[in-house]
Amino acid sequence: MKTKFALTVNGAKQRVTAEPGTPLLYVLRNALKLTGPRFGCGLAQCGACAVLVDGKEVRSCVVPVDSMVGKKVVTIEGLPEVWAQQKGIAPNSQTLHPVQQAWIDEQTPKCGYCQSGMMIAAVDLLSKNPNPTVAEIKDAFTNTPPSPHLCRCGTYAAIIDAVQRAAKVMNSTGGPA
Repeated sequence: MKTKFALTVNGAKQRVTAEPGTPLLYVLRNALKLTGPRFGCGLAQCGACAVLVDGKEVRSCVVPVDSMVGKKVVTIEGLPEVWAQQKGIAPNSQTLHPVQQAWIDEQTPKCGYCQSGMMIAAVDLLSKNPNPTVAEIKDAFTNTPPSPHLCRCGTYAAIIDAVQRAAKVMNSTGGPA
């Protein structure tokens, strides 16, 4: 039976109607029209659906929407506001999170399908470790549960470069990830 849920997504209160066990990914994409998180495997094994929940990376394809009530969900679309809040500035349409800008500057994506999940993982990593080594970046993308982030195009070297670039920018501006 469908139920109404009050969610906080990208800083905005949202009301959605869904079956209680519906994966958060479906609600984000279908009800809220947020296309950043993507369906990859449906088993939390690839990372294309990654979002931040209360600041931690979560695979939205396996998390039921009813477990998100009272939590803060952030998709790639919400990263600029996260950064603006951390910096204490007013968000605007021109602001990008340093991770997003680094992805552009490093020309990281090829097809781009997995990249929103990769950026979410980078934001999560940089929130815990503001200056990660290459080994720590590799570890965060390959050994952090539930499973590795997968990129069929093989942009892993560019991802490492982008994470390092974002870390430098974030450390030079005095803001956390």
